[in-house]
Amino acid sequence: MTTSNKMITTTRDIDAVLIPLGTPVIIPVGAAVMITQQLGGSYTVSVNGNLARIEGKDGDALGFIQEGDATEKPSEEEKTPSQGTVDDEALQAALKTCFDPEIPVNIVDLGLIYDCHVVDTDDGSNLVEVTMTLTAPGCGMGPFIVDDVRAKVLDVEHVDDVHVELVFDPAWDRAMMSDEARLQLGMF
Repeated sequence: MTTSNKMITTTRDIDAVLIPLGTPVIIPVGAAVMITQQLGGSYTVSVNGNLARIEGKDGDALGFIQEGDATEKPSEEEKTPSQGTVDDEALQAALKTCFDPEIPVNIVDLGLIYDCHVVDTDDGSNLVEVTMTLTAPGCGMGPFIVDDVRAKVLDVEHVDDVHVELVFDPAWDRAMMSDEARLQLGMF
């Protein structure tokens, strides 16, 4: 995790999302921001007294060099069903790269993932079904976290499709966090 106490000046306009409401905003070129969290491929910044989430692809506007991806990923329409088995450890590793932009602990250790399993479909493809929750039902960042889960699980080898179900029963509470998460957040 990277945090900084120094101000960074944006080098171009950046699409961002206000935290916790999830409202889209544009952070203009020349704005002074401070990175509060850099985890899971996105940035949480403080700007004008607000927190905002910036996608990793826009890190260049914060002065971070982006590593290019020389290979084009096929769109979902172009993807053919995989012929291999999905590795459960790879699924867990992918989920551990997803973060609530306000909390520097991954969603697995926060206890937000209730279930994750592979379903063999009639056409031979591998569908991953994820059941998860949020720390608060009204969290405006929920759709962004769900999209992040879907995208990162879809990148796991042999995964053809991902369905993410957001549930609030049972309601999340701190007891669902791993010991590591509690230690990291100073809750022991």
